[in-house]
Amino acid sequence: MEKERIQKVLSSLGVCSRRKAEQYILEGRVKVNGVVIKELGTKCSLEDEISLDDEIIHSSEEKQFVYLALNKPYNVVSTASDPQGRQTVVDLIPKSYGRVFPVGRLDHNSVGLILLTNDGEFANLVTHPSSAPEKEYVVKVKNPVQGDEVERLEEGLYIARDGYQAMPCEAKVLKEEEDGAIFSIILHEGKKREIRHMMETLDHPVKILMRIRIGNILLGRIPEGQFVEIPQETIAELKQECLDRKKYSQIRFDSEEEEQ
Repeated sequence: MEKERIQKVLSSLGVCSRRKAEQYILEGRVKVNGVVIKELGTKCSLEDEISLDDEIIHSSEEKQFVYLALNKPYNVVSTASDPQGRQTVVDLIPKSYGRVFPVGRLDHNSVGLILLTNDGEFANLVTHPSSAPEKEYVVKVKNPVQGDEVERLEEGLYIARDGYQAMPCEAKVLKEEEDGAIFSIILHEGKKREIRHMMETLDHPVKILMRIRIGNILLGRIPEGQFVEIPQETIAELKQECLDRKKYSQIRFDSEEEEQ
């Protein structure tokens, strides 16, 4: 399995941010396979045992995996813990499920579907750019739709405030209102707060952003703040979709290298 910097692995497991992980490493609070790690460049993989303050947060030993789909409420943060003391998505899961962590993120002011698990390999598949499944959002914005805005979203906008080109997405207007509109946005790859930045670029400040799908997993009618267990066959289908995307990404990368 590919090794990555320990701070990135800690972040992907939902333990903390990369910056906070670096602090923990420098303080000698992180161990890999029982050995204290103090070098920020140290790499490990999900085949290693990782602990923080002598509490094992990941082990490669066989265990019962948990997969949950949660309807995240507004102003709940999608991390395992929060230094500001805000409520987290993990706080909404009973302790009987053991230690779980969020797969990816939703902004504190966004709502909807977020996955939680104790399966680090699954989390890496769903969040890594080379294998991540598409994600679907319903977005309510201010100001009426003008001209070719849907086409511009689908082609990929330049986000001037952060200086990057957004990837093309699938977009359509679900409803036009007097003072705004409701969009459906499907992202195949996204950056932090990308939808909000795309809509702001078009002068459509976001009022409500709700994620309703991750790959084949739907938000459906899960009540706000509640969760359901995801069937194993659904997880198997999503894993296969991610693996297929990863394989396609590698074929495309190899083809582009040959052309250069």
